[in-house]
Amino acid sequence: MRELFWRIPLGILAGLIGLFVFPTENIWILAPLIPLLSFLAVLGTTFWPAFLVGFISGQAFYISHIEWISLYLGPVPLIALSTTVSIYHALAAGFTAWLFNRIQFRPSQIVGYGLLLASIWTLREFAANNFPYGGFPWSRLAMTQSDSFMSHWVWWGGLSLLSFVIAFFGAVVSLIIYYKTFRFHALTIMALALVIVVPLLTPIGSTTTFLEEKTIAAVQGNAKAGLFSREAPGTILQNHIDASELVVASGQRIDLLVWPENASDLDPLRSPEARAKINQLTNQLDAPFVFGTITKRGEDTFNSTLLWLPETGPVDYYDKKQPVPFAEYAPDRDFWRMFAPELIDMIPKGYSFGTRDGIYEIEDYVAGTLICFEIAEDSILRELSTGGAELILSQTNNADFGYSDETFQQAAIARLRAIETGRSVVNISTVGLSAIYLPDGSVLSEIEWYTPAAMIEKVPLYSGLTPGVVVGSVFDWANASLLVGFTLLRVVRRKR
Repeated sequence: MRELFWRIPLGILAGLIGLFVFPTENIWILAPLIPLLSFLAVLGTTFWPAFLVGFISGQAFYISHIEWISLYLGPVPLIALSTTVSIYHALAAGFTAWLFNRIQFRPSQIVGYGLLLASIWTLREFAANNFPYGGFPWSRLAMTQSDSFMSHWVWWGGLSLLSFVIAFFGAVVSLIIYYKTFRFHALTIMALALVIVVPLLTPIGSTTTFLEEKTIAAVQGNAKAGLFSREAPGTILQNHIDASELVVASGQRIDLLVWPENASDLDPLRSPEARAKINQLTNQLDAPFVFGTITKRGEDTFNSTLLWLPETGPVDYYDKKQPVPFAEYAPDRDFWRMFAPELIDMIPKGYSFGTRDGIYEIEDYVAGTLICFEIAEDSILRELSTGGAELILSQTNNADFGYSDETFQQAAIARLRAIETGRSVVNISTVGLSAIYLPDGSVLSEIEWYTPAAMIEKVPLYSGLTPGVVVGSVFDWANASLLVGFTLLRVVRRKR
């Protein structure tokens, strides 16, 4: 157990680097140090010591860069979430140590061992991203690279491939240090070089087809639209109507008006007052209109966006498919209430899960929409791309998080999604960060935080699929299958 005196601090150091590599600090070049130090902290030990090191390292990793979760609900949700996802860190660390005790190291096979470690890391991210309650699709290594040329890897295979590549780079270096194998083989040099060369030579845009440009007006209302907002009914709606006057005053002919998530605190499907105001604005601009509101059908309440046409009214809607657990709904309420009754009681009955796609057919083009944290969900972006979306609308409400890292992190994910899908992404928030990202990752437009403002831009539309969408849809399952198959093979061979 003496070794834990250096293994635990090394694991903590690996976790704390998360504070510097994710936005806002955004020192993306340090990202490989996280897997590098994490692997060094557990290689050469056994399952349970590695499990402990991995759990503590995971806590340091998550708490260091998602402290924003505590802003409106206090430390309990942060600790509960970090503990849950740190269990995945612990299991992955324990499995890494266990498996490497069953492999005889050969310096000539260092690339293969690096691929194995990267596979374990990526499977751990995949598990944490999906289980339980839909998982926590955040904090992936890939999400540190939005400002880096390495971001081009997502064009090839999505965020999981980029995480795999960064983990592989760190894993190879950790193996070189651990085994003191400083004589580089040609294969090792070539593999590390490819990690850098491939994104530099990536032909972004070669598999999607430019169609045309549409003038999009995305409005930031600067509304106090937080989860527990106590504004008078109709205030948030009026904030966005007032901000939309900037679009009217511009005199530009627009093809689409977009408001963020929760932009109307009155449901125009049930409120005559809201319906009249939205009709007036839509008719005045003579343009289709997509905006977020809370809708109700029967006993179910939904976090929705509506497509509204001038002289027609609502013609389509999308309900959020993945409400955020313990924020927008309380899963297994009776069970969790035994541990944190005050917290659970703060969460109302919660939103129901949507079942419709986010595809809006608007006149002669197709837009795909998603809501807030769904930008981090792989499957939703792929469904929009394969469903024919030529433009992605990412409607979000960051009013609870202010100038915290959450808003920067979410915007960084939206930027990566533009590259991955080969689509322009309109990321519009109630308070900021609002921006329009092009398929090469560049910023077409951005507006100041906490100001009523509008982005009015000619936004390019695209069709076709990138490798990121096609390969990304199978990458995680293929990675899991290969890792399980390799492990079973090693166990059988060892028994023989």
